[in-house]
Amino acid sequence: MPQIDELDLNDKSVLVIGGPTASGKSGLALQAAIKYDGVVINADAMQIYQNIPVITAAPTIQDKEKAPHKLYEIYPPSQKGNVADWLDLAVKEIKKAWREKKLPIVVGGTGFYIENLIKGASPIPNTKDEIKKQVAELMAQKDLKQVYEYLTEIDPDGAKMVNPNNTTRIRRALEIKLDTGESIAKWFKKPMINFLPEADFMMIKLLPDLSELEKKCSQRFDEMMKLGALQEVENLLALKLDKNLPAMNAIGVPELGDYLSGKIDLNEAVALAKLHTRQYAKRQLTWFRNRG
Repeated sequence: MPQIDELDLNDKSVLVIGGPTASGKSGLALQAAIKYDGVVINADAMQIYQNIPVITAAPTIQDKEKAPHKLYEIYPPSQKGNVADWLDLAVKEIKKAWREKKLPIVVGGTGFYIENLIKGASPIPNTKDEIKKQVAELMAQKDLKQVYEYLTEIDPDGAKMVNPNNTTRIRRALEIKLDTGESIAKWFKKPMINFLPEADFMMIKLLPDLSELEKKCSQRFDEMMKLGALQEVENLLALKLDKNLPAMNAIGVPELGDYLSGKIDLNEAVALAKLHTRQYAKRQLTWFRNRG
């Protein structure tokens, strides 16, 4: 496991640990939290969901007993998290840690979350709950192509910025247009907002060798299976949620779901989950290597 060196801290320090899945981020964050009286703050877009702690490799109860962990398993799987909501919650947790004289330690593999926290984010507002409900009902009634066509009608500029197959981005663009009356394209042109200008960010990137990382990804999925990943997915599917929800697309859920529905055998499901994990880790590795 990587080790934490001596850190030059002040009362506005924020330690950020980023890198691909299975790179040892969580262990390093826990080590730092114990050493520096810290609070571990989640920056993983899948570990925010309940019901799937094994599949998402969320911290264990034992880890949480060793140091405070925040923003893990905060949403039911029926909810859709987004970067705006996460930023709001993360900033609150960081400021709370400062008030309590603790070191905030932000850790995760969702580079977009981390980059928005450190470098600033678009001032796109968080939309009202009733608007979110309205859009959710629309997306439940129509297929994605029809929803995208509707977005194109009411916000052609915003539709051009959105992948027609990206459910989350289409939903967000619709929410913004219906709530503010302005195109999401217009919001993106506005100056970025730094939510923590006073923060002294200290970034640690874990960038292991790709072959070693791929080996760890496969080993970790084997461990997940031993810890009950299959039962976890079966319980999740029993909730009969929209298959487009983020929690329903956590790596391992669709693959094991196909096994449970009889589409493929278990060995194939596990092999596919391992493959998709390795592919995801490779994309994360590339992302963090290319960011300053």
